[in-house]
Amino acid sequence: MTNGYNNLYAEVAQSVEQRTENPRVPSSILGLGTYMEARSNRMAPNEERIQRVRQEAIERAAIYPGCSQAVLGSIQDEFGMGNKESFKVVTALSGGIARRGETCGAIIGALSALGLVMGRERKEDTEAYQAIMEPCQEICDRFRQELKKQFGFEGELESTLCSDIQQKIYGKSFKLWTEEGLQAFYDAGGHSKTSGCPVVCGIAAQLAAEKILKLI
Repeated sequence: MTNGYNNLYAEVAQSVEQRTENPRVPSSILGLGTYMEARSNRMAPNEERIQRVRQEAIERAAIYPGCSQAVLGSIQDEFGMGNKESFKVVTALSGGIARRGETCGAIIGALSALGLVMGRERKEDTEAYQAIMEPCQEICDRFRQELKKQFGFEGELESTLCSDIQQKIYGKSFKLWTEEGLQAFYDAGGHSKTSGCPVVCGIAAQLAAEKILKLI
């Protein structure tokens, strides 16, 4: 608490000093309202980036199949990380891994993006391996919470399985690996930008972007 107060005081003092040295500024006293407004404006670019990532993931998922790439690609482009190889590697992980309804491709894309930031580069680096687990667990927990909040379904989402998410959103799960199941998914609004899986991708991308901005 003391450190936070000291940091706040230092920022105010610095701002006052700058205004005192500038003869075009009529007063050297920086009001709290002015300070908070300036602080808010400095924070705005990060919020813009988060929302840009979210919207880009939604747009990609609505147009092109592949939730994992929709999420990872939107983050790679925004933050200038990864490359076409990292983008390619998640190709088959959509639809619950090869459309099998297992782990949600959107959350896989989000966690893959986090891996680009803080994943280990050497197999011997167990410290880096351990360090990434907590933020990834936090993303998974918030992902389930945000899905419930934004879709408003009843009961708790107990997993990040694609089939369980489908059940909550659409009232049923689909056999996406079959032609009939995939078409039924599309007919149910699976690629709707307002009520389908693109929204799921937007949530995953947003959570990953928020976490990455705290790490970089």
